[in-house]
Amino acid sequence: MGAFLIDLLQILFGIIIGGIIGFIIARKYMMKYIQENPPINEQMIKTMMTQMGRTPSQKQVNQMMKAMSKQMK
Repeated sequence: MGAFLIDLLQILFGIIIGGIIGFIIARKYMMKYIQENPPINEQMIKTMMTQMGRTPSQKQVNQMMKAMSKQMK
């Protein structure tokens, strides 16, 4: 009975450690992916502002991009 309990604890410990390591690796990968491929680019911001009835200047687009990149970090 004691050997079974030790085996069960080892399995549970392995699952917990594997889950933690998997989460850390997946989070790091996703952060790197989002930084390399931002979900919003300048063209999308221009289109969004045009749909809202505004004619965006390049300065406004740059401000929006800066705000978005600041928020991502």
